[in-house]
Amino acid sequence: MFFSVVIPTYNRQPILEKCLRALERQQFTPATVIEGYEVVVVDDGSTDGTVEWLQQGQALYPHVRLLQQNHQGPAIARNLGVQSAQGDTIIFIDSDLVVLSTFLQSHANALVQGQQRLGSDRLFTYGRVINTSDFDDPTREPFKVTDYSAAYFATGNVAIARHWLEQAGLFDDRFQLYGWEDLELGVRLKQLGLTLIKCPEAVGYHWHPPFSLDQIPTLIDKEIQRGRMGVLFYQKHPTWDVRLMIQMTWLHRALWGLLSLGGALNERTLAPFLGWLINRGQPQLALEISRIFLNWYNVQGVYSAYAELQQSGALR
Repeated sequence: MFFSVVIPTYNRQPILEKCLRALERQQFTPATVIEGYEVVVVDDGSTDGTVEWLQQGQALYPHVRLLQQNHQGPAIARNLGVQSAQGDTIIFIDSDLVVLSTFLQSHANALVQGQQRLGSDRLFTYGRVINTSDFDDPTREPFKVTDYSAAYFATGNVAIARHWLEQAGLFDDRFQLYGWEDLELGVRLKQLGLTLIKCPEAVGYHWHPPFSLDQIPTLIDKEIQRGRMGVLFYQKHPTWDVRLMIQMTWLHRALWGLLSLGGALNERTLAPFLGWLINRGQPQLALEISRIFLNWYNVQGVYSAYAELQQSGALR
């Protein structure tokens, strides 16, 4: 088993450094099935010096191979990584994920055990992702209820035989805005009959900076983008399950419309309260409250994009 860890990155040099250092510290058991591994970093047009930093520090990261593309989004970047990979098994993580030294071995153990149980490799392993704002020591964050994910296939921490990705057709390169490209691929993998094997021992710590008011415009833009990509997701797979995932139901529209008072509770009206919470050392609570209007923006983005497709005749 040879692993290719595929990591798309865009302007994340400081946390990418921690990500790559952790991958260079991997430890394996004496009887490991892992024959070797590489780390395929696909730079998606970064402007923060990521490429120059990696080129200058090649000696520090002997497992890393750097690929470059113009800024086209993580779906196309991951496809480039898979197509250039040398391994028979692909692991996807994000460039702001810091893993433990047993990360690769844990995925390998779960893959082998899953194959023995199922009698085939028609499976993938899904590791645990713990969210943290601790940049100095991301790995000391405990697992929290809010870290639980019910996603079937999410590229924050997943390992899969390369040939299944190729058979499914890789990521749809039309997903060039934020969101849904991995879950959409997951639908196609599920149609191929792949089983999800949870692997909580393969822990990754997903770092993000503490919530602040100046992040709100970017978060709103991401929600609108996620709404538009959600409709593309539904266009490809017009099922009730996808409608629920992308929040394109009357229930979501009513819920977030009610909670936001029809948009009256928004980034402007809630800013003083959110700022107060942040100043009192409660940035996570402030972020959770901001989801009231962020989800409202998402739902609006979904229905706006859906209306555009209906008018164009692409949806009936």
